[in-house]
Amino acid sequence: MFDISFYSANGEPSDSVIITAATYEWLAKSQFSKIGGASIDTEIYLDEENVILPLVELNQEIRQQFKKMFSQEIISESDAVLNKLGDSPSKEEYQSGTYRLRKMLELLKCVENENYQYLQRI
Repeated sequence: MFDISFYSANGEPSDSVIITAATYEWLAKSQFSKIGGASIDTEIYLDEENVILPLVELNQEIRQQFKKMFSQEIISESDAVLNKLGDSPSKEEYQSGTYRLRKMLELLKCVENENYQYLQRI
C-alpha cells in the first residue's frame, strides 16, 4: 500500500489517502506525477516538531491543475464503472469496481481543502 499525504503549513492535522500499488502505478503514469514538478525538501511543523519532507506546494495554480485532473478522472472512471457493473452487482463487485473512483474522490476532496498547503507523493 502507498499513501498520498496532505499537510498544512502550521502543524494542523494531516490527511493521507491510502492506495494500492496498482492505483499508485496508474497515477504515476498519469498527469498526477507531472503536476507541480518534482517534490522539494520543505520544512514543516508536524507532530510538535519541525521536519523536512519532499513536498509539492499546493499553490492556486497547482491546486487547480490537480482539481481538473481528478475531476476528469472521476468522470471517466464513473462512466467505466457504470458500464462495468451493470444493474445489480454483488457487494464484492461493487467494492472492487468502485475502488479507484472512491480514491479519486478522496484525493479531490483533499486538494480542494484549503487547509492543506502541501502534498507528498510517496
